[in-house]
Amino acid sequence: MAAMQDAIREEMNEIPEAAPDRPVVRYRDIRKSFGDFEVLKGLDLDVKQGEKITIIGPSGSGKTTIIRMLMTLEEPTSGVIEVDGEPLWHQEVKGELVPAGEKHLRKVRGKIGMVFQQYNLFPHMTILKNVTEAPVHVLGMSKKEAKEKALAMLEKVGLKDHVHKYPIQLSGGQQQRVAIARALVMEPKVMLFDEVTSALDPELVGEVLGVIKDIAHTTNMTMILVTHEMDFAREISDRVVFIDKGKIVEQGRPEQVLENPKTERLNSFLRRFRNGY
Repeated sequence: MAAMQDAIREEMNEIPEAAPDRPVVRYRDIRKSFGDFEVLKGLDLDVKQGEKITIIGPSGSGKTTIIRMLMTLEEPTSGVIEVDGEPLWHQEVKGELVPAGEKHLRKVRGKIGMVFQQYNLFPHMTILKNVTEAPVHVLGMSKKEAKEKALAMLEKVGLKDHVHKYPIQLSGGQQQRVAIARALVMEPKVMLFDEVTSALDPELVGEVLGVIKDIAHTTNMTMILVTHEMDFAREISDRVVFIDKGKIVEQGRPEQVLENPKTERLNSFLRRFRNGY
């Protein structure tokens, strides 16, 4: 495991740092509605370079929408999102922000990696092929370079002996680790994790969380995670953000938010987990 941590550290620390005085991700007065239902209600949130933040909250609170907008899977109804100093859903034309074109969206989105609840692997491709497809076709990497990087990353997540297998031959935990390797090989500035263990059998959860912890503890990569695993959030996070009904209710260090909540709403939410729900 120590060798894996050293290898991950060496690879991921090559990611260039953002300006020290500028958040790598910034949400400004973000609102998002689905029909008449307003999911996010004026969200303001900054994420620093290298920061690991965990977003928690009840179902329907808007936490997954926050990261889906960053991945350009959902468009904000209003407000501005910035990634590494650039607006994501907007671009500047003659000094004014206007809706972004597809070229601009692709460029800024390329700085973001995401691991979903479902693994979304191509079932007809080997594990190695699954991990090399995007570097070749999106980044324009040579097949040789993509293969080298993919093999290195698969080794780091403990799957070097499975590269020629197909997804159906792997466990759910192994498939999710492939999905993590696939995202990391793109060398994103920010990694997003959306309830990545929710589709796994309980006995497989630990192996996936272990890989994410290694990345978090041994690299300077910026990470935003949505999870219901409170112990995991406590261990991995620089900051925990509790969102309810589309608004941030509390945020701070994990020991503050998870152990000494200031509001009855957060205390009520956490009580469910203490009682085994």
